[in-house]
Amino acid sequence: MSGKGVETEKRTEQVVEETIEKTVKPDKLSRLENMTSLMRGNLLKNLTIFCAAVLAAAAFLCDSPADILEGMIKILTSRSVLITDYFVVGGMGAAFLNASLVLMLGVLLVLAEKIPFSGPTMAALFMNAGYGLWGKNPMTVIPIVLGIQIYCRMHHIKISKHIYTALYGTCLAPFVTEIYFMLHLPVVVRFLAAILLGIMIGFLLPPLSMHAASMHMGYNLFNVGFSAGILAFVAVCIMSSLGITSESVLLWQEGRPIGIVAGLYLLFIAVFLIGFITGGCKWSGLKKIFSRPGRAVTDFVLMDGASPTMMNMGLVGSICTTYILLIGGDFSGPVVGAILMAFGFSAFGAHVKNYLPVLVGVYLFTFVSQYEPTAPGIQLAAIFGVGLAPIAGQFGMIAGMLAGILHSAITVCTARFYGGLNLYNNGFSAGWVAIFMIPTLESFINNYKDRKKARPKKSE
Repeated sequence: MSGKGVETEKRTEQVVEETIEKTVKPDKLSRLENMTSLMRGNLLKNLTIFCAAVLAAAAFLCDSPADILEGMIKILTSRSVLITDYFVVGGMGAAFLNASLVLMLGVLLVLAEKIPFSGPTMAALFMNAGYGLWGKNPMTVIPIVLGIQIYCRMHHIKISKHIYTALYGTCLAPFVTEIYFMLHLPVVVRFLAAILLGIMIGFLLPPLSMHAASMHMGYNLFNVGFSAGILAFVAVCIMSSLGITSESVLLWQEGRPIGIVAGLYLLFIAVFLIGFITGGCKWSGLKKIFSRPGRAVTDFVLMDGASPTMMNMGLVGSICTTYILLIGGDFSGPVVGAILMAFGFSAFGAHVKNYLPVLVGVYLFTFVSQYEPTAPGIQLAAIFGVGLAPIAGQFGMIAGMLAGILHSAITVCTARFYGGLNLYNNGFSAGWVAIFMIPTLESFINNYKDRKKARPKKSE
């Protein structure tokens, strides 16, 4: 691991230690010392492993072991293009177990490379956990990660440099299964072709992702989603020219199972309370988070500590869950997965203050468009609006609402560009929103400042 990585890890541990030691009063420390001694420096790592265990436990609460096994086989051998709800494909039990496995694969990769559980790490891991409910499974993500490892070896760099690209880049996992089902060749040949395509995608993503960030200037938190969308668009065009086409689907479970809703609230409340208690029962750290615009790279863990970050994660997760309930939406696999994603990105740029305007903008879009708030794509756009939270944080509430409106309009169009093969469609559309809005906003702001400076000063 590079010296910078070691320094970052030490800084993370130091921030957590200082947060606990400085904010907890001596007379209250005795009650917490047993818990904090185990969690100090590993608060977020323990949280992530705990969430993986919760997902696995939920699997066996939903279905029997036999049904879970049968469902897992269906998930591993089915198409995974947008929108494929694993609740529908394999049942809730198998979907939750798959999400747990995908999350743990990410955790093992992070631990193997000795990456600190910072804000970006939490965002990447819970993005994968969420998509474990609708599009990612171990069979499809491993080839892409392997491709990134090959890229790093060829360029004589450690994979830790591209660890987040490896975790996010699995958004193109549907290519792996799709090429298998589309080719009319022997099974072995199709299998090898699918694996090789996944490796090739992973190999191409690192350089593309590094350059894509400069296009949206950090105002789209889903950077790899944008670069992956570009790669998917090019790949689909090439495949179409060869007579290979892919069609998106809509497998979507309707309804609001009380067990899922209650489980989400219990998880988010527990995370908030753990953060509140280990942070000394104070609100100052959370207020600091709310004051930050959130433009990438904004790591709340390093800047404000793990405990306030957990409080923010619990709040944002609860807000997303409440929004879906209020509009009468569905707690399908994609929606629950999106909520877990927002939960993770609340450690990396998104917080209540900068996310709510975007969420309001998505809802306002439904009053001027042909779409209802409960339309599957609009429900997802509302939750994935966290990716554009930095626009509201930097330019204000009105800009945030406009970003939400534009995001909704663009995301319902972009999915058709790549036949559902890019799982991060919202990340792709969010990139275009930022590219369109930021130059315009900065131009008006700079013009306003220039005009203000040019005004003659009033005589005293």
